[in-house]
Amino acid sequence: MGEILKDVQVIVCDKLKETATRDQVKELGEAIKEMKEMPSSLQEETGSVTQNHDGSGNNNAGHCCLKDLRTTGPREDKKRIEERKGGLQKDSYRWILEHSDYQQWRDDKQRPLLWISGDPGKGKTMLVCGIINEMSREKDGDALLSYFFCQATDSRLNNATARYDQGAKNPFEGVNAWVALSMLFEDILEDTKSQSSTYQIVDALDECDTDLPQLLNLITQGASRFPYVKWVVSSRNKSDIEARLRLDQTQMRLSLELNETFVSRAIDMFIEFRVSRLPLINDDTALQEIVREQIYAKATGTFLWVALVLAELELVESWDVLEVLNEMPLGLVPLYHRMIQQIDQLQRKDPEFCRRVLSTMTLVYRPLLLVELAALSGLPERISKSPDLVARVVRQCGSFLTIRGDIVFFIHQSAKDYLSEETYDKFFPVGSEAYHYTIFSLKAPGISIDQVEPPNPDPLAAVRYSCLYWVDHLLDCQAREGTIKDLKDLKDGGSIYNFLRQHFLYWLEALSLLKSVSEGIVIIRKLENLQFDKSPNLHDFIHDARRFTVSNRSIIEQAPLQVYCSALVFAPEMSIVRGTFEKCIPPWVLRKPRVETQWSAMPQILEGHTSKVTSVALSPDGKQIVSGSGDYTVRLWDTATGQPVLPAFEGHTSKVTSVAFSPDDKQIVSGSGDYYVQGVLIVTAGISPQ
Repeated sequence: MGEILKDVQVIVCDKLKETATRDQVKELGEAIKEMKEMPSSLQEETGSVTQNHDGSGNNNAGHCCLKDLRTTGPREDKKRIEERKGGLQKDSYRWILEHSDYQQWRDDKQRPLLWISGDPGKGKTMLVCGIINEMSREKDGDALLSYFFCQATDSRLNNATARYDQGAKNPFEGVNAWVALSMLFEDILEDTKSQSSTYQIVDALDECDTDLPQLLNLITQGASRFPYVKWVVSSRNKSDIEARLRLDQTQMRLSLELNETFVSRAIDMFIEFRVSRLPLINDDTALQEIVREQIYAKATGTFLWVALVLAELELVESWDVLEVLNEMPLGLVPLYHRMIQQIDQLQRKDPEFCRRVLSTMTLVYRPLLLVELAALSGLPERISKSPDLVARVVRQCGSFLTIRGDIVFFIHQSAKDYLSEETYDKFFPVGSEAYHYTIFSLKAPGISIDQVEPPNPDPLAAVRYSCLYWVDHLLDCQAREGTIKDLKDLKDGGSIYNFLRQHFLYWLEALSLLKSVSEGIVIIRKLENLQFDKSPNLHDFIHDARRFTVSNRSIIEQAPLQVYCSALVFAPEMSIVRGTFEKCIPPWVLRKPRVETQWSAMPQILEGHTSKVTSVALSPDGKQIVSGSGDYTVRLWDTATGQPVLPAFEGHTSKVTSVAFSPDDKQIVSGSGDYYVQGVLIVTAGISPQ
């Protein structure tokens, strides 16, 4: 690993510190560490290569489709959530199964939707887990049950999108992903009509940060179009969710606030169970009874408060239990305040280390591996090089965080909300951003990405997050008081400019290894949209970098090292990227081909049709292209990335002669030599042929 890291390009902006000052924010250059010079590829200790010598390759398209769909496993998510919350006890959710509203929803075919609503920490997710368990046990042999847990602290679980098309490297990602998966999902619901029953469960709608209106529309339209499908959804009490669910006589709402008596009984049972398992007082029944009574008196109907208090009691001696319990304030926010005070009272530099960890976790878009957290939070090397020591720092952060395996999570969304809102000025006096990059190389330019097996340990592990999210954190900085305008590091000669000039190709190589080149194009476009006052060189470089990436996306996705070979060799003579990195062209390229002087007016080539393209149309909003071909298919493309938005539309029996968009971008129509005109309606809830 040490030899690999000598040749790994790393750029780090140490901006996730509690003590950040305005001068430090302005001085990005001081925080960004220069990368060491390195050859374009490693000659040893690199990823191993596997080949299928019979030439058959992997032609199991169905298996690949399912693999790409699975960004997270709901069963594993459910198990993790239950373990993190202290286990699921049937006595704590039995009441909802016996509730008249739940039973009416379950038995009445005219009531497809049940909405469970309640304030933070009231136990909504555990109720949903209980319902899932009950349905799993009771459902008929051919009944279907699917579920999903939204989590705002995890970008893999806080959005409504995924996508399928056979042309994408990871076909369930992209800016038009929602439309594709909606179509696929509705086709699945249509196919379940013959089942005895079908259940769809979505927990924590309020934690869906991206495309929530579209998800709510999908649910309400699904409940209307497919009345044989039963829905259970849960969320906090939010007016926008209530409005979009459009509750009527066919839909039901079960409010936890209106069922306070049932919730209180469930909490009492939860307390009974957990207190009986406190290891240091399990032989003292009198003390157990006192603890139960005091916790119940202070719980105010909040499961999370109980769980956090019991977690702290597990760490104290039996003679301190009552004293600690007496110190516990009422309510979640005061309890979080107390946890911060305890962190501030730690010895020596431990409070600073905890603040670095908490500030990092507050800013990132998903849970982090311990190795990622070590790199991003800027912990001292003596700590960051040891996952065990990093885990010890995490455990000192009160009950804000929890570790499962080697992944760090927030204990609850309300904990992240508290750090983001109640203590923001304490943790981020002027805001924070994080920039980390790394790249490792391969053995030969022709090696396909599908033949690459990451080495163990993976040199990209610590900076995988930063490669994909560094510009988002830059934009977060801009959102706070316009600080980006003041950063000299975003001027010509600044740190961002120097980083791109020195390490842009290495970053592209890393994106290829992460199978995220299309995401890289979106990142570059975000940079291009920033206002660079009096920074023409930086602006021109970013513009050229976009052209370079878009033009070479396909080859870089297939073979990472081609970023140094064909991508550079065939770039225009006046390309800024080519001129900057010409030294990276392999020495065995003795004679360079003659190429165009400037980038052509054609920014990218869209590949996928197997015959001559006969008709093309651009959507009125400029975001999509539709094409028809002699292969009898119609394809829809994303203009930003050049990726197919959907699988090819099939149905014509002769070549497609004409395609067009409707003025509102919602429909495409195609004509063919088979004398038929086909129309496709594009809506947020899916795509359906007409």
